[in-house]
Amino acid sequence: MTFTRRGFLSASAALAATPWLDRGAVAATPPRDADIVVIGAGAAGIAAARRVLAANRRVLVLEAANQIGGRCSTDTRIFGVPFDHGARWLYNPDGNPLAKLGRAAGLDVMAAPVGHKIRVGRRNARAGETEQFLAALVRAKHAIDEAGRGKLDTSCATALPKDLADWTATAEFVLGPATAAKDLNELSAMDKARAQDRSAALACRQGLGTLITKLGEQLPLALSTPATRIVWTNREVWVETPSGRITARAIILTVSTNVLTSGAIKFTPELPKRQLDAAAKLSLGSYDRIALQLAGNPLGLSRDDLMIEQSSSKRTGLLLANIGGSSLCTIDVAGSFGRELSAQGAAAMVAFGKEWLAKLFGSDAAAAVQASAVTRWNAAPTILGAMSAAAPGGQGSRKILSEPLGPLFLAGEATHETMWGTVDGAWESGERAAEAALRRIGALRDSEPAEAPEPKRPRRRGSIRSASPRN
Repeated sequence: MTFTRRGFLSASAALAATPWLDRGAVAATPPRDADIVVIGAGAAGIAAARRVLAANRRVLVLEAANQIGGRCSTDTRIFGVPFDHGARWLYNPDGNPLAKLGRAAGLDVMAAPVGHKIRVGRRNARAGETEQFLAALVRAKHAIDEAGRGKLDTSCATALPKDLADWTATAEFVLGPATAAKDLNELSAMDKARAQDRSAALACRQGLGTLITKLGEQLPLALSTPATRIVWTNREVWVETPSGRITARAIILTVSTNVLTSGAIKFTPELPKRQLDAAAKLSLGSYDRIALQLAGNPLGLSRDDLMIEQSSSKRTGLLLANIGGSSLCTIDVAGSFGRELSAQGAAAMVAFGKEWLAKLFGSDAAAAVQASAVTRWNAAPTILGAMSAAAPGGQGSRKILSEPLGPLFLAGEATHETMWGTVDGAWESGERAAEAALRRIGALRDSEPAEAPEPKRPRRRGSIRSASPRN
């Protein structure tokens, strides 16, 4: 039996992260100065750079990886069809700016599938079982929401009802790892309760990574150019890279919270303890994807069917079958189990995927695997995880992280109080940071509206792309 999206699996569309394949891109020597330097070429950085260009100010985007997109990456080479390594869906379909931009760029953006299935052993759940699960899920979510409205920010696990019976582990997976990349005992109930509803989603037929990359194609960009030091005094603002120093009037920093606290970028002066503590309380969870190409549809599922199982432990996953009508299926693993499995390597991940399918659909399903690939975002040095997830007591850290620090502005999904963990939140945070930076350098007046025309496309010069948004 199928059931609706509401309240279910909002995180599999969030910033579930996974590293992409090397493209061999080589950056030319970047310019030595810009009005605003954006560090990071994911959704937040792309949005920020587009906004700066729309205000007719010079911008340069520095990206440590050899391609743009951040936690949005689509690969079409492995399976011959779009395979999203990271974020898969957008939210807020009514008036979503990214959907509008994607369609204007010639991409197909449409409603994501709404049907979901539950597997109980080797059969689909009966109507009564599905109703039991949905009732348990609603009760669990209501209890977390109630706890989140209290004065004390406790863990989601503390708020969870104790009488969910056979559906306890399943509800824990859906509300924790599958939606926030962490187990419920690591999640702030207040943060969870304040998250914007994500029951309605949009998908891009060519892949969400394709959409984000398209929107950043024309940016002034230096790939494979990590920022190693940031100087942000009132008298000096510059970024040190392996290619040299780049001076600026303001800097927008969009790296993940795990990268921010890793020490990979040095700061002069050092970042305030207030911001570092906030980033630590918003550390990235673990969310990875096992992709399997199956011959002959041995699962008997329809196009873009989403499925979970009635689980009794954390060793479980989320299945998306027959993606876009193809033979590609993905199994998402997350939370503490996903982190442990990913650390064991690709072979162990594929072995689990086959074992899991055999348990639910029989040995023929595992035998039908023709090709496989996995993502391991925790090992990606420019990301170091999936989406930000506030620890108990850490919900207020999102606002702290978004506070301007003189000429330095932080952006990214972790800085959004309600759309954290989503591409939508990252994009909006990038635009917000850009507006603040533009006001800092006198390019916008406080009374000036936020809306701005689409940036003009500048000429390309070498590997430094010009004109458009980037993160």
